[in-house]
Amino acid sequence: MLTPGPQDLWFVPLGGTGEIGMNMNLYGHDGRWLMVDCGVSFDEPLTPPYRNGSSEGGRVQVVAPDPTFISAQNEHLCGLVITHAHEDHVGAVPYLWPRLKCPVYTTAFTAEVLRRKLAETGLVDKVPIIEVDPDAIVDLGPFRLSWLAITHSIPEPYALKITTPVGTVLHTADWKIDAQPITGKPFDPQRFRRLRDENILALVGDSTNANKPGFSISERNCYDGLLNTIRPCKGRVVVTCFGSNIARLISLARVAQKTNRYMALFGRSLLNMYSIARKTGFWPDELPLVDPAHLGYLPPDEVMAVATGSQGEPRAALGRIARDSHPQLSLDKGDMVIFSSIVIPGNEKSVASLLRQFAAQGITTLQSEDSQLPIHASGHPCAEELALMYEWVKPQIAIPVHGEPEHLQAHADVAKATGVKKRQVGLNGDLYRLTPLTSIRRQVIKTGRIALRRE
Repeated sequence: MLTPGPQDLWFVPLGGTGEIGMNMNLYGHDGRWLMVDCGVSFDEPLTPPYRNGSSEGGRVQVVAPDPTFISAQNEHLCGLVITHAHEDHVGAVPYLWPRLKCPVYTTAFTAEVLRRKLAETGLVDKVPIIEVDPDAIVDLGPFRLSWLAITHSIPEPYALKITTPVGTVLHTADWKIDAQPITGKPFDPQRFRRLRDENILALVGDSTNANKPGFSISERNCYDGLLNTIRPCKGRVVVTCFGSNIARLISLARVAQKTNRYMALFGRSLLNMYSIARKTGFWPDELPLVDPAHLGYLPPDEVMAVATGSQGEPRAALGRIARDSHPQLSLDKGDMVIFSSIVIPGNEKSVASLLRQFAAQGITTLQSEDSQLPIHASGHPCAEELALMYEWVKPQIAIPVHGEPEHLQAHADVAKATGVKKRQVGLNGDLYRLTPLTSIRRQVIKTGRIALRRE
């Protein structure tokens, strides 16, 4: 059994490094482990995407990293910290916690999301969830944790500063620089500039958009683009987006108000997130929604529906609308369907099928990739944002995560250009030795993916 010593600081990604989704990360020091995030991925082929993957074939609905390495020694696991409430960071907890059996630390919004997930599996009263004050410092075994506010596409996203006697790591999680984020406060670079004086050993960071130049679009720009796209529409408007994007839902509710439309949500995940946002104070009181059943009785030019199913999922609300089998909403020729999302690689065929179904009915569609206006904004940093982060923090080592190999390498190239002398690019299962001697031991930990729910 691999055990870090008192002079060791180790990093081991079990998921999310070499792929997008299924984030699960371990930090090891002085015989103890800390887990950061525990996420899922969706509709994946269960075949080996990397060297020690599962050999089982077929397609599954939900998959998660294999936690065997840490579950076999869960008595040494100090706790699980969830950085934010996206599925690829929190979605596996209800399935994997019985194998981890450790306390879960997170902030209020993410805690509420997690409680509702646990209620579905009968674990809500069994999993110890510790809500942290993001201004507090928390000691978990030999790890001292501080939460640093960032901006992303969901309320309460945080980076983590993980301090040990032998070195300090900045774990960025998902982030972007957004001066007008719709939910939460604008990105504050001063918090990160101050880290330069703390001699940060390593920055473990988001690589999703590292191969894209410039800066990511602000959510405010996305609101403006959606408003100017929807304002001239004469018929019904259906917008599909990722269900957890509360900022986008708020933007759409404001667009509906500005264009004299009534907005309703179609899809369980959207309704659940809206309910959580209201409970935790993130939904503005001046933006009421209507019952989905009422939209069918309104004139077309007063209708705005927001639906799940942007990736072509056949059972989602948008798929049912495309087949004209939704009990509460039918579309006619001249109506508009807007994709306020991107097509995740691997979902091209299912999305194309949706587009064909709408086209056959004379329904206009608009994808974000084809729009002249910004109707979708990524929640991840592009190359210039990454460069700024490295200029502010000045870590000794750059460790790209959260991306496929080409994203990881692009991230490392940005770090190199900003003067970071050591860049460690690896995959799930690699053991990154941050101290005492910086190195990677390749594929030391057996990794893979496990099916949680089959189609």
